[in-house]
Amino acid sequence: MAGKAAPLYRKVAGDLRAAITAGEYGSGARLPAEDELARTYGVSRGTIRQALGALRTDGLVTSRRGARRVVLGGGGARLQSFEELRSFARWARSQGEEPGGRTVAVDPGQATEEEAYHLRLPVGERIFRVLRVRTLSGVPVMVERTTYPERVGELVAAMDPGLASHADELEAHGVLFSDALHTIDVVPADAADAELLGCRAGDGLLRERRRSTDPAGLPVEWSQDRYLPGTVAFTVRNSSGSRAMGRSLNGS
Repeated sequence: MAGKAAPLYRKVAGDLRAAITAGEYGSGARLPAEDELARTYGVSRGTIRQALGALRTDGLVTSRRGARRVVLGGGGARLQSFEELRSFARWARSQGEEPGGRTVAVDPGQATEEEAYHLRLPVGERIFRVLRVRTLSGVPVMVERTTYPERVGELVAAMDPGLASHADELEAHGVLFSDALHTIDVVPADAADAELLGCRAGDGLLRERRRSTDPAGLPVEWSQDRYLPGTVAFTVRNSSGSRAMGRSLNGS
């Protein structure tokens, strides 16, 4: 059975997002008027407003009504949904980048107090620690340190070390990620970071710590991802009815 076609506004938003990130509309430039865009795509102005609303949520354009939308900061702020934030590979593809990954080490061991706390396991329980370097179009941008409970870690240990996405493979085995808690700060690069990312030990790296749980609320990973500065930015958008968080390339 064929999948459902994506809503028209997503195609319009995707085309405009691609044009902005390609530099066709620089910072401060005005997008075409709603009626002009509606004629170009053969859709209603309501569809165009939905598309512009998506770009506004992404932090790409202003939200003024009754005026042509103005591009904010060029292609830097490309906010993604939680799914792309959790899955580096999916997020990278959504940005037109080719994701890559190389597993440096997979080490079974016993859970420390910190790991046991985040994975809700007894101290000393068997876990797997995975060290990976992640790339965007062949360029190293992030070191990923993830601790998995044994049931998940055994699946990861059996995967191809060059696999771009562990998330896709895990989901194929029925390991689902439905929620996550994120903490973001800055930490100095250690010797392993410096070697894998080509930076100097002590350089500041953007760190995202993440505990993900499955639909039953059971932790499936405790991860610490360290990004080179200038490669990504994280954006949080709050409203009275919802909260969203995402990752963006070269954001400010």
